Amino acid sequence: MGNYFGTDGIRGEYGKFLTCELALKVGNALSQIKKNPKIIIGHDTRVSADAIMLSLSAGAVKGGANITCVGTITTAGISFLTEKENFDFGVIITASHNPPNYNGIKVFGPNGQKILNSEEDFLEEFIKNDFLGEHCGRFVYNSNLTKKYCNHLLSCITTDLAGIKVCLDLSNGASYKIGPEVFKKAGAKVYAYANKNDGEKINENCGSLHIENLFKKVLKTQSDVGFAFDGDADRIIAVSGNGEVFDGDKLLYILACQFKKENNLFANAVVGTSHTNSGIMMALNRQKINLIRTDIGDKYVIEAMEKMNLSLGGEQSGHIIIKKYAQTGDGILSGLKICEIIKTTGKTLEQLFDAKLVPQANANVSVNDKIKIINNEKLNNLVNQISNEISPAGRVLVRASGTENKIRIMVEHTDEKQAKKYVEAIKSLIKSI
Repeated sequence: MGNYFGTDGIRGEYGKFLTCELALKVGNALSQIKKNPKIIIGHDTRVSADAIMLSLSAGAVKGGANITCVGTITTAGISFLTEKENFDFGVIITASHNPPNYNGIKVFGPNGQKILNSEEDFLEEFIKNDFLGEHCGRFVYNSNLTKKYCNHLLSCITTDLAGIKVCLDLSNGASYKIGPEVFKKAGAKVYAYANKNDGEKINENCGSLHIENLFKKVLKTQSDVGFAFDGDADRIIAVSGNGEVFDGDKLLYILACQFKKENNLFANAVVGTSHTNSGIMMALNRQKINLIRTDIGDKYVIEAMEKMNLSLGGEQSGHIIIKKYAQTGDGILSGLKICEIIKTTGKTLEQLFDAKLVPQANANVSVNDKIKIINNEKLNNLVNQISNEISPAGRVLVRASGTENKIRIMVEHTDEKQAKKYVEAIKSLIKSI
């Protein structure tokens, strides 16, 4: 990670780390990677979206770029349009699942995938040197391109979803309009909430990090399934008609099994991360499907899928990448495919999921200097000690968040009480450092 780019672009609190000045420099730097590039830009619903978007656009136009703004759209929508409409770069202004006072900048290359590390390094160096190119580009607004993305989503399923009742938590974010529209056009009966263009309430007690609200809505509406998206809709968490929560691990398993039956699972392998539950790995092995683990971050999942030419990958947090249709995580797409499986098989999510998970205990600890903490000798000694104690029955994972000033802790153990005990010990040490 550089001074600005983390594992998922640039992200931080608006007006503090992420300023309009920084956004202008990023836009101008982007216009120097290629002469007079064509750039498509969109944003989620955050109050700061216009300020960041216009600042970045001004910097890019000043550097000679031609900007097309599509307004409010999901991250996957920008990724899709970048590739299909032959843009040199795509930019989405979003802080994903973070609170309303945060914002971020994600950049995609012409293939719809996040830009290369070497390109991020170029941008970092350019920003650091305070150089601004002086040219003259253009800025246009074209919200009609969003319709092409919606039509693409509908083309990804071959089954009418009539008879399926779907409850959607749109997190007052980028999918607030697109999500309900697409599911209705697919034939589903839709119950939508947190579906306002309200940047002050994006992710506030709603969305994929507050699944308890979707749980209540699904039961109240007697829906067959519910989906919660985050602010830019690249994550999805599901709730079954009976109220059981299905995170990214569970959804990945269901999709992998179905894709294998359809002969759409390349090399009979799926990509997960170091956080993917060991129970998923064992269940996939029983289905003769290999699990390839990567570092945490959809960026690394996608890289592994590219290298091995694999068709499916995902994270426990809800990033699911279906390579045939998308170059990044797409919550709406994943939800459509899950509904298609429910419709064609006539089965509930519980009936589709036969894996037995290993208990995991997780915790996030806010810190001032995550790099200092993660490199602390006492912490590393404790983690090694716990790893030796619980091996081979369990695993421990302690890492610095790539998007926030937090240390993330995960302990996996067949004894859930023991897992929680070890997490608390690690938390206590971190707080004392």
